[in-house]
Amino acid sequence: MIVLGLTGSIGMGKSTAAKMFIDENIPVYSADETVHQLYSGAAAPLIEAAFPGTTINGKVDRTKLSAAVMGKPEALKKLESIIHPLVRAEEDKFRENARSHAAKLIILDIPLLFETGGDARVDKILVVTAPEDVQRKRVLDRPGMTPAKLDAILARQTPDAEKRARADFIIDTRHDFEVTRAEVRKIIHSLVDIPNQ
Repeated sequence: MIVLGLTGSIGMGKSTAAKMFIDENIPVYSADETVHQLYSGAAAPLIEAAFPGTTINGKVDRTKLSAAVMGKPEALKKLESIIHPLVRAEEDKFRENARSHAAKLIILDIPLLFETGGDARVDKILVVTAPEDVQRKRVLDRPGMTPAKLDAILARQTPDAEKRARADFIIDTRHDFEVTRAEVRKIIHSLVDIPNQ
């Protein structure tokens, strides 16, 4: 089973690429989705204990949590010490399930792949990228996003140029969806000899 790590900075089109792998029947594990689920479940009481007032009705309020950790390295470290082991345990379950179903290729969609050492747990790395002006426009079009918030997020992420330098595959997502989809299919076929379905 080949494990392909999918990563890219905010606004680069990672979620779109992940969905395209799913469309091709490739199992995808999403670290972001896992965090969302944990914030509504197992992680909520642990986060409330560490950051009182950041949950509502047993679910993490992301806005309140963001305010509690943004620009506070120690608080962020504390949050990561709670959430990262839980996310990793879910990733391990996903891998085991894929292996038991004889999957030839799986995708680990991890935004902070390099920053958390996740690159050591994959066989190959795919980085999605786009020019900086395209990235900024995409992200700043999101509700509640500000230039300051975007800059704070980017400051925590490995620079795009470094990610590309460490990648086995790169998809530039500035083009239309069909170009990206063709690139996704090319990567799948280069990694696994999949008969036409």
